[in-house]
Amino acid sequence: MLVIFDCDGVLVDSEIIASRVTARLLGEAGMEITPDEVSLRFAGLTGDQIFSEAEAELGKSLPDTIRARSESELDNALETELQMVPGAHEMLDRLDAARCICSNSTSERLEMELRRTELYDRFRPYIYSAVEVRQHRQKPAPDVFLHAAEEFDVEPADVLVIEDSVHGVSGAVAAGMRVIGFTGASHTWPGHAEALMDAGATTVVNRLRDVPATVEALADWSLV
Repeated sequence: MLVIFDCDGVLVDSEIIASRVTARLLGEAGMEITPDEVSLRFAGLTGDQIFSEAEAELGKSLPDTIRARSESELDNALETELQMVPGAHEMLDRLDAARCICSNSTSERLEMELRRTELYDRFRPYIYSAVEVRQHRQKPAPDVFLHAAEEFDVEPADVLVIEDSVHGVSGAVAAGMRVIGFTGASHTWPGHAEALMDAGATTVVNRLRDVPATVEALADWSLV
C-alpha cells in the first residue's frame, strides 16, 4: 500500500495564502474576486492555469507584470505566513505505510514549504512535482500519480491519495487510485466535501488525525 499526499492544502496551509495573493492580483487586472471565491473555483490549479482561465473569462490578456509578480509575491507570503496543517506530524507518526508527495508545485517551492513546516525530512526524496515528471502535465492529468506508483512499484489500485481539490481528486481517479478527500485546511468552504465526493473521492475527512484509521480501513476493504 502506498499513500500519496498532496502538499498544498493537505500538509501545509498554503491555499488560503495563495488565494489572497491571487485575488489581489486579479483585482488589479479588473477581475473582482474574493479569496474565498478563488479557493472555490481554482484550488489545486497552478498560477498559470488560474491566470489562463481568468484571461478567458475577461476576454483579454492579463498584464505581463501581473504574471511576473505572482510567483515572487506568493513566495514572499509563504515564507512569512505559512503554517503546517494541524496534526500533520502526529498523523505521520501513526501512518504505517509507504508515503510520498505528488504536487503541482515546483520542487523548489515544495522544499521551501516543507522545510518551513519541518516536514521535508518526513518525505524526502519521495517528493514529486507534476511539472518535472513524464510529460510535465499538471493535475488534473494523472501523470504525477502514475509516476509515483511506478517509483514504488505498486499497482494504482493499491494506492490511496489524500487530496483537497477537485482537480487533484479527478487526476487520482483517472490514474485508477482511490482518494480520501481532505477539508481540514483554512481554505475549505461550504460544499467542499460534497464537491470532492462528486469528483470521485471514496470518503472525506476534515482532520489529519483521522487519516491513519481511514487508510487502514480502506486497505482492509481492498482485500475483501
